[in-house]
Amino acid sequence: MTRPNLPRRSAEQRALDLLARREHARAELEGKLRRAGIGAEECNVVLERLEDEGLLSDARFAENFVRSRRERGYGPLKIAAELRQRGVSESIVNSELSNLDDKWIEVARTLYRKRWAASDIPDYREKARRARFLSGRGFPEGVVRRVLRDPA
Repeated sequence: MTRPNLPRRSAEQRALDLLARREHARAELEGKLRRAGIGAEECNVVLERLEDEGLLSDARFAENFVRSRRERGYGPLKIAAELRQRGVSESIVNSELSNLDDKWIEVARTLYRKRWAASDIPDYREKARRARFLSGRGFPEGVVRRVLRDPA
């Protein structure tokens, strides 16, 4: 059975469909449009128009992304790496993460208490394991040390 020839959706319609589901970074959205077979020049025109209309914003994407990841227990180092991977500029990454400098210790403590409740650290190996866990979640060394010293 053959499919009828349906009219091809425009690049702008594809972009709007993707943005309706969730925020996207410009580079991320461009990659999706290019994989859909849309040319570079057409992508650029559509993305510029969406930015001018306020429908596409790397800053808004970064703000939502940071909030979402922070609520899931990720630290600033991991979040920054993920934002860079999605094509967000360094200035936006730094701006969004610096707004929360004083909150990271509490995020790490909440994650730690959720994972280990009130259990004491029995030995050095366990302390190192817990430190690796927090570091792997993207928390800087200073935050990890403070949480291990005083998890309450």
